[in-house]
Amino acid sequence: VQLVESGGGLVQAGGSLRLSCAASGSIFTITAMGWYRQAPGNQRELVAVVRRDGSTDYADSVKGRFTIHRDNAWNTVSLQMNVLKPEDTAVYYCNAAGGLGITWGQGTQVTVSS
Repeated sequence: VQLVESGGGLVQAGGSLRLSCAASGSIFTITAMGWYRQAPGNQRELVAVVRRDGSTDYADSVKGRFTIHRDNAWNTVSLQMNVLKPEDTAVYYCNAAGGLGITWGQGTQVTVSS
């Protein structure tokens, strides 16, 4: 499985961004996909995950503001981020888990200015 993220950038607080993750390769082996983020000096943390059964989980800090969505073929997983805050600034990584292990994308920078 290969993952390529897109959609990061600079936005003012209160604004929105949409991240996309395109999956290729043995996507039929994927059982869950998610978005993680890592700010300077911090550990990488889970932001949101969507599973094959359609269930989702979100970090408490983004509930009600972020929405994760996948297409039925697991080709693309997106993260709609609304009401962005400066503390959302981080490198965001797409992640896929399944029968072939765990795969990470290269990361995309999201910067929220106050």
